[in-house]
Amino acid sequence: MGPVGITLFLLFFVLLVFNLPIASALGLASVITLLTFDLPTRVYAYTMFSATAKFTLLAIPFFILAGMIMERAGISRRLIDFANKSVGHLRGGLAIVTVLTSSFFAAISGSGPATVAALGSILIPAMDEEGYDKGMASALVATSGAIGIIIPPSIAFVVYGVVAQVSIGKLFIAGIVPGLLFGLSLIVMSLIVSRKYELKTHKVASPKEMLISLKNAFWGLMTPIIILGGIYSGIFTPTEAAGVVVFYGLFVGFFIYKELKVRDLFDLLVDASISSATVMLIVASASVFAWLITTQGVANNIANAMMSLTTNPIIILLMINIFLLVAGMFIDAISAMYILLPIFIPILNSVGVDLTLFGVIMTVNLAIGQVTPPVGVNLYVACGISKIGMNQISRSVVPFLIASIIALMLITYIPAIALWLPDFMGL
Repeated sequence: MGPVGITLFLLFFVLLVFNLPIASALGLASVITLLTFDLPTRVYAYTMFSATAKFTLLAIPFFILAGMIMERAGISRRLIDFANKSVGHLRGGLAIVTVLTSSFFAAISGSGPATVAALGSILIPAMDEEGYDKGMASALVATSGAIGIIIPPSIAFVVYGVVAQVSIGKLFIAGIVPGLLFGLSLIVMSLIVSRKYELKTHKVASPKEMLISLKNAFWGLMTPIIILGGIYSGIFTPTEAAGVVVFYGLFVGFFIYKELKVRDLFDLLVDASISSATVMLIVASASVFAWLITTQGVANNIANAMMSLTTNPIIILLMINIFLLVAGMFIDAISAMYILLPIFIPILNSVGVDLTLFGVIMTVNLAIGQVTPPVGVNLYVACGISKIGMNQISRSVVPFLIASIIALMLITYIPAIALWLPDFMGL
């Protein structure tokens, strides 16, 4: 790595150590590097603008707004009730409910932290009352929330598709089975961990209760069908699907559940704007960082160094997985994709790894990063809800990290897990 690359990465990590936000650290490191090496500073403004002025990225604010509307409309509560009626009578049933509900809600929000925030305030107190350790409950909710960036629609898949120039629709389909496998691994581990607790038992729901809960949750359960069905029937693109879901959420909130009020719209738009602006600022800053990595030969130098060690795709993927797991501890998924994909794509192309498969692998890695200290954003959201310390939740999350990594290895080395459904659909 030459002086430009060393300066760029050193500045970035120093700024992170001083606790600057990711967007600020990326932007400031890029500006200082441009000035230090007398590179054209106009690139900064041009690259930031061109990176964000993409129609596809409109899906991000729409999916964020859709998730907030659905949560305010009471869909999360109804999904939890339906899942609880279905499996809540089993031993460890509430842990299963947590994972199932997160999977459902992930198909609405597309965001890990949003899933944790929407469901944690209901599920963590419920699990605590049921007899679960609060640290375990918080860790499970946080890890289950990571499914939010794997099961479509996923903001991470949208960004990956833009950066890697891969079909976002194909990524959405490729993420379904891995997302379910990720959830299944958490269910199995939660049942193992739950054996040491004295849990309350519940009676089996009657057919009438099941039908009522299904009726109440029906409109929420229809969301992923509308999104994926609309995309693959050719009615609308993934970006347009995000807009459709916003209007669908408004319709359900105002006219079906009648919990959404006109006065709620301003707060929803403000909150969604703030969240969207945060994401887009990261995209803009990371794009300049990525431009420097690519144009100054940093990506090629790192790629050549890795290829000099081995050309075996199995070993290459193992090395990349380890690197991504470590990177995910410190930086968010969107930043990681802009920073690392220019480095990884030449390597992956040279060893013949499918970029759609790698999109799923990278997203699962970065989902695990959301629940890995010291910067596991889902953990901080869960801690804020449960009012426990980071040390307690960090200890409790270890079994779920092990389960997640096992799922990651299966997805990495059995490509059919991610690719058979897109291949079956002819994508």
